[in-house]
Amino acid sequence: MQPEFWHERWQRGEIGFHRDSVHPWLVSCWPRLDCAPGDTVFVPLCGKTRDIGFFLDQGCRVIANELSPLAIEQLFSELGLDPTVDELPDQQCWQAADLCVYVGDFFTLQSAQMPPIALTYDRAALVALPAAMRSRYAKHLLALTKRSPQLLITFEYPQEAMQGPPFAVGMDEVERLYAA
Repeated sequence: MQPEFWHERWQRGEIGFHRDSVHPWLVSCWPRLDCAPGDTVFVPLCGKTRDIGFFLDQGCRVIANELSPLAIEQLFSELGLDPTVDELPDQQCWQAADLCVYVGDFFTLQSAQMPPIALTYDRAALVALPAAMRSRYAKHLLALTKRSPQLLITFEYPQEAMQGPPFAVGMDEVERLYAA
């Protein structure tokens, strides 16, 4: 899967994966997650998810990553935040208040850019990737976050029933990808 695929989806507004509200599973799981005000949440391949606003409202810092600058422009606009944008060698860093988004290729993120992560929230990253990319993604995510606890949302359905993304990722694959 090439970056152009995602850039074109955002430019054409083909973002059926975007929710207009906070994900209900996040809201229902939140009281059971060990995440306190001041903790840092990492959101990979974040798009313009409303879930980031939820984390900020809980007093958390958010570090995120997204390939599409258009998505991040919309995210900051919808949050009512005016970011500063710093040019880094492989990415841009958009920052405002307790939100920092690295815009660029997820695989160029380095662990030195990451503070201690209390929670990784993967609502739509793993399922956005074809099977051939998932192992590399999981290894890189675990290295970046030093194996922080993760709230992962996947879809399980017969893959032949629908061409992804989102792709079906069952529990067996999740366990294989994230095995110690």
